[in-house]
Amino acid sequence: MNGFFITFEGTDGSGKTSVLNAIEAKLKTAKVDYLRTREPGGNRISEQIRNVILDERSTEMDARTEALLYAAARRQHLVETVLPALEAGKVVLCDRFVDSSLAYQGAGRGIGVAEVKQMNQFATAGLEPDLTIYLALEPRLGLERIKQNRQDEVNRLDKEALSFYETVYRAYQKLATENERIVTIDASQKLADVIAEVELVLSSKIPVRN
Repeated sequence: MNGFFITFEGTDGSGKTSVLNAIEAKLKTAKVDYLRTREPGGNRISEQIRNVILDERSTEMDARTEALLYAAARRQHLVETVLPALEAGKVVLCDRFVDSSLAYQGAGRGIGVAEVKQMNQFATAGLEPDLTIYLALEPRLGLERIKQNRQDEVNRLDKEALSFYETVYRAYQKLATENERIVTIDASQKLADVIAEVELVLSSKIPVRN
């Protein structure tokens, strides 16, 4: 495939949406052929699965059911949305990917990172991002940001206790030390500084320029 697959990761409130908005604007200016998408979601079927996963009423959902639904949405997303874009030579910007499942379901839900990784190996046929931008932020600060600033959906995961997000955060930190494709950005900085750091990382990978 001729494209370049970039994923954006981080605990809730880390600023992924704001950073992606800025990077997308930059790519438009640079006239880079790109696709922006998200997980779970990115096409009709995957968005329907997203609605099931994040429904506030689904309080009885089993942890393994949740992990399987994420993997199912991911598979459809890859086949229908991501792989065709990469084959067409596009830069793909994806809000969350397998690392999210490893951190949230594997660690946060206590299913096991290795078990969730194996599940997603099947779903993705082993596909990994070329680059992952990890926006690292202490969970307490992230949750404060959500409370003050979030204007989009409030979903089932937003109601988890701080301890859940702390477990997820530790898992992300471990993943970042174990994978060379993951670049860690301090998301506690001012947004403009975070964006500048991300742009600097991307400048060596794709033609992001003024």
